[in-house]
Amino acid sequence: MSKKKKTVNELLEEALVLEDNQPYEVPENWKWVRMGSVITLLSGRDVSAKVCNSDGKGIPYIMGASNIVDNELTIERWIETPTVVGVRGDVLISVKGTVGKIIIQELEEVHLSRQIMALRCNDKVLNKYLYLYIQTYIEKLKEAAKGIIPGISRDDILNAPFPLVPLNEQKRIAEKVERLLGKVEEAQQLIEEAKETYELRRAAILDKAFRGELTRKWRETNPNVVDAETLYSKIKESQLVKRKKTKDINNNELRYELPSTWKWVRLGDVFTITSGGTPKRSEPEYYEGDIPWIKTGEVKWNNIYESEERITSEAIANSSAKLLPINTVLVAMYGQGLTRGRASILGIEAACNQAVCALLPNEYVSSNLLFYYFMEGYQRFRQIAKGGNQENLSATVISDFLFPLPPLEEQKAIVDTLQNILNKEVIVKEVVNIEITIDELKQSILSKVFRGELGTNDPSEENAIEVLKEVLQEQVR
Repeated sequence: MSKKKKTVNELLEEALVLEDNQPYEVPENWKWVRMGSVITLLSGRDVSAKVCNSDGKGIPYIMGASNIVDNELTIERWIETPTVVGVRGDVLISVKGTVGKIIIQELEEVHLSRQIMALRCNDKVLNKYLYLYIQTYIEKLKEAAKGIIPGISRDDILNAPFPLVPLNEQKRIAEKVERLLGKVEEAQQLIEEAKETYELRRAAILDKAFRGELTRKWRETNPNVVDAETLYSKIKESQLVKRKKTKDINNNELRYELPSTWKWVRLGDVFTITSGGTPKRSEPEYYEGDIPWIKTGEVKWNNIYESEERITSEAIANSSAKLLPINTVLVAMYGQGLTRGRASILGIEAACNQAVCALLPNEYVSSNLLFYYFMEGYQRFRQIAKGGNQENLSATVISDFLFPLPPLEEQKAIVDTLQNILNKEVIVKEVVNIEITIDELKQSILSKVFRGELGTNDPSEENAIEVLKEVLQEQVR
């Protein structure tokens, strides 16, 4: 005996989302419905690599999230015998592995793997409207993904709450959101250009500083300063620098010509350079002290006045950690990301771990100048880093870095000039940093859309319940 078809009223009862389960309040002529009641969901099917080709024969094969790049479908395989076919206009979503990538299919036909599902709209639901809504709901679907390999199930999508609105309202919403997001994209592009300009300008300013170009006029009005050669001799005589003799400087190493009053030196010849240590974690009392203990993640182009962890004097006595004075310049030596090569200046006495290099302050070379030196050479020094599986800097490597030593008085003039110029760049930097706000603005726009807060709703239009009935009527025929 064939299964009895459900009536429209029965389907209607199943389709509507109970008030307690509705995500938020919507206008009166809208209705929360189960997504599965107004769309068709197609699950994909994997095929053997033997039936695929890379010659463009057949229709494109969408294998998974890797085929969705920058809101476009990238095709690497084709299949001549498709079984699950997505058509133009389907909303595709990756549901296995890397879940949650979404795109409106623009290709005529594609074959879908098990890692992709297609949401197909009827004539009462606009695909652009569905696509926009899923962007606001995607985090919920990701949270529901289960298994060792995360997966979004059919039920996750079919039972998702969906704000059904009259078709004309869907069109108005899609058009208005497209205009608004277009303006946001323009703003984002301007931010990217500002970011690139800021980085290039800052790099150029720092480069000029260490070539002596920023203080050319200063040297003309201050011709009688003690030159760097004499300053270097004083450093040697002071015996403040405690290190084995560095290797001689080869002319082939010199990157450019310095002003006549400057001198190329190695950092190890003008600074005492050391590193820190990590007290035993098996002795928890070592980490109950009041001495700041700095780790690489805290070294990020800043002046350091506090630390995430503190240790005791006993911890220092029983490890290779050392108490470092104020104005010590710290350099992060480890890290594959942005960390390696970053510098900071201590505004407090502190210790550091073994992944941090410490250049102790002295009266002959400005700590601020040294900080800017590491900023100027950041990318260059990261390339110098050596190691096995992980590229690292070391105190020995840093000691051999070539440093353009200016006269002491000119060091102050360089630092003052740099601080003045770079402080003026703060406004540009603040513009660059609003990128996060741009992303929040996108989400805010989408959030307002599905609450009926964009001013597009017309209460006099038919109620969405009538739209739903028309959809369900088609299902019972």
